Amino acid sequence: MGDTNDYPKLGGQDAGYLFEFKDDGVYLTIYPNTADSLLFELSDMRQILRESGVANYDVATLSRTVREASGIAQKIADPIKISADKLAKVGTDEADSEDAQTDNSEEAFARIIVDISRDKMKATVRYDTKKGSRLPTFDMVMDELKALRITNGIDEEEIKRSYGYFKPYVAAQGQPPITGDNAYIDRKFDLGEKGRPVVDEYDRVDYKNLNLFVLVKANETLAIRIPQTKGTPGKNIYGEVVPAQNGRPIPMPVGKNTKVIGENQLVAAINGQIVDTGNKISVDPRLEIQSSVGVGTGNIEFDGTVIISGDVQQGFFVKATGDIEIRGSVNGAEIVGRNVLVGGGLTGAERGKIQSKENVNVGFVENAVIEAGGSINIVKFALHSTLRAGKRIILDGKQGQLMGGIAIAGEEVLAKLIGNQANVVTRVSVGIDPNLQQEYHEVCKNYKEGKKKLLHITQTLNTLSKIDINTLPQSRVDQINALTRSQFPIAGQLKRDEKRIKELEEKLADMKHGKVRAEEAIFPGVRLSINKVNRNVQEKYSRCTMYLEDGEVTLGPF
Repeated sequence: MGDTNDYPKLGGQDAGYLFEFKDDGVYLTIYPNTADSLLFELSDMRQILRESGVANYDVATLSRTVREASGIAQKIADPIKISADKLAKVGTDEADSEDAQTDNSEEAFARIIVDISRDKMKATVRYDTKKGSRLPTFDMVMDELKALRITNGIDEEEIKRSYGYFKPYVAAQGQPPITGDNAYIDRKFDLGEKGRPVVDEYDRVDYKNLNLFVLVKANETLAIRIPQTKGTPGKNIYGEVVPAQNGRPIPMPVGKNTKVIGENQLVAAINGQIVDTGNKISVDPRLEIQSSVGVGTGNIEFDGTVIISGDVQQGFFVKATGDIEIRGSVNGAEIVGRNVLVGGGLTGAERGKIQSKENVNVGFVENAVIEAGGSINIVKFALHSTLRAGKRIILDGKQGQLMGGIAIAGEEVLAKLIGNQANVVTRVSVGIDPNLQQEYHEVCKNYKEGKKKLLHITQTLNTLSKIDINTLPQSRVDQINALTRSQFPIAGQLKRDEKRIKELEEKLADMKHGKVRAEEAIFPGVRLSINKVNRNVQEKYSRCTMYLEDGEVTLGPF
């Protein structure tokens, strides 16, 4: 029968569906929907199967075939024998009567099984078709959930959508608790920026400024602690509250030289370098460089103390607000600090320079410049250099020779040898603090320039006062008003300069006890200036002191 297509059929393309009762099974074709075609429900096809006497069929395949309407025949049941007379009665009152007689023999409903997750947060519905193949209704599923005391999170829409399918689906789902956020530390610095050369506004890279250290000022914020939050309770499918876990706290990362303000703000207690170990944030007032300063480090500028194990190479600088200790040498570099200690020597190459607010200690100096607010201590020798000290210049080592160049000290210059046997010109000046003297000259220069500028403004305003201002354009009037206002800050600065000039003159006038001491000898060629009184040394003097007495430079014992 299957080979000749001479097998019972029901429906057709015009009807929108076709049942074919073949030798190997019952096939159903649902043709694609058109504008004027009917849409079939699953119940329509079940009714036809029931009237045709097909009791055992694959409900899932039947449902999918109706839903897809692909026009492709799908096997939905095993083969059955059916007569043409019975097919002719399908859809008639007689068929309905026969169907009513077989209601009692129609298949039973599949058993509803509800799987509850271990955490009671999910109810999954599936069906056991061993004792029946009819799909339970929506109400039957709802009754089963009610019987199991499932009251929360029931998804009625999902239950309705899943009707007609035997695949499992989630019928109810609780609301899980939401764990609170953990506390965390919001760092206000980025150590990842270290080691990146500075790029200027013209995109030029400065490889002498490598940003090797992240610096901070006292009372600057280092980090903020963002506190933990409370969790949000959940509710399971039984309506029971599920407690939530609160976020975990975190301690403040308080390290050395840091302090907590309020409860959650960490600030620096001092100026220095930031050191972050993860658990603690510290501020180190000391910067230790275990190498030389050069192309590998770039320039060093630090708010605190700097210790350098190696040398400072030519063309680089080290600047610090605290002390600087250099265990090697300084070769044509610039050093600026509070107290400066150089274990080796300072060589200039016309670029070597040390500036210190207080004292400088160095092994030797050659063709370089040292300026100190306090004293300069040189272990070996100073050759052809410029030395300026507010108090003393001392060369009392085994060599202790001051030769060539200029040495200026507010109180005393002491050396074993001053000058040499070749009569090299060596200028030595004492009794005047060179730092005060330099400041005095700068203040006087600024005062003179300020007076000149103020005089020019006054003369200009006097000339403009003769013009009717009402005849001038607004831009010109604005310029005159700006010029008028500019004279007041200049006048205020002149008053401050006058006061400072008087103070400096008094301090310089009080400096009367300068002296030059040679532990072994002072040679011809040395040109002395003691409290502005000059004397050129004409012969060699041994173990002597040169000082001012009765307005003259006097020679005395060491």
